Amino acid sequence: MIVDDKIAGGTGTNRRQLLAAALGAAAAITLMPNAVSQAMAQTTPRLLTFSDHQPLEGMRTRFLKEVVFPAIEEESNGRLKIEDHWNGDIAAAYDALGAVSNGTADLATVVPEYTAKELPLHQIFKSFVKGPVDGQQSEFFQQVYAEVPAFPKELDKNNIVQIFFGTGYPVAFFRNAPMTSLDDLKGGKWRSASFWHLDYLKNAGATPVKMHWGPEIPAALKDGTLDGLMVNVDSGYNLNVHDSAPNVLASKDLWLGHVYILAMNKDVWNGLAQEDKEAIQRAAQKSYQPLGPVMADSFDTQLDELREAGASVRTLSMDEVDQFVTATRYEEVQAAWAEEQKKQGVTDATSVIGQVASIMAEFVD
Repeated sequence: MIVDDKIAGGTGTNRRQLLAAALGAAAAITLMPNAVSQAMAQTTPRLLTFSDHQPLEGMRTRFLKEVVFPAIEEESNGRLKIEDHWNGDIAAAYDALGAVSNGTADLATVVPEYTAKELPLHQIFKSFVKGPVDGQQSEFFQQVYAEVPAFPKELDKNNIVQIFFGTGYPVAFFRNAPMTSLDDLKGGKWRSASFWHLDYLKNAGATPVKMHWGPEIPAALKDGTLDGLMVNVDSGYNLNVHDSAPNVLASKDLWLGHVYILAMNKDVWNGLAQEDKEAIQRAAQKSYQPLGPVMADSFDTQLDELREAGASVRTLSMDEVDQFVTATRYEEVQAAWAEEQKKQGVTDATSVIGQVASIMAEFVD
């Protein structure tokens, strides 16, 4: 599973400018002018402490800061205010679930992949090779939570409540030699962090490799001990993988299945007035509206910046995506995983996979 790849926007000048414009437009859609400041003058807000493991520099974190949190303040008429902490100031990625569960933080970004033992069923999302794109990702997660009670129940067992879904960017393949198609995976040594993707690479004919996420990745690609990297496109860009592996194939439809749950401590949630609970729910729905366009613009900009940096970038056709889906034999891998989960006491894994698959079919061709 991904335990080290950071899914955040890049830091290039062009992307910062684009994100600033996109997030500014999103904030304008979400908030009424001066509404927060007027309300704050009339009431003493309740401070809710928030923790995130990543710095305040990428699309996801800035969207929370500039769109979601102001929307919560505005919708609550200033009764709620977020005291935000970034870059692991309160809790690192692996500790976020525990921090919000035990009340160290009122709110936190929880990444299910980092806590597979506590959130086993949430690992299912990444098992799908093809998935929804842009804003449809959040629509998909909302529908799953509404129709499959096993997911909110799993959070409830950990004393947390889901407030907002953040999502990641799709998969890209970086190779240190020319790559005309995904057939070039065969026979090569390919690194991925997801246990699902390692199996899929193997089934597609590659030799899967586990390797710590850091400067050793581009070094291995440069000296040939590693042939390629299957990773979310922004993580590859941020690590400058394209300098040593400048041949890139990407597709929005090859989703990563990565979800960032903005979670609240259940006791804190239960202690809120009903009007404040409803305010948070309204804020989330308003914030989802501009999220898709922001993600789409940022993804396109990342591909443009890779090209500007000298990389050869091609977008896969849908036929190529479907061929890769077939090659991964993902349903066989899902079934084997579900059987293993039964041995661990997770008896409903097979049925939950089926329910998620049914919903997924509504979002993909």
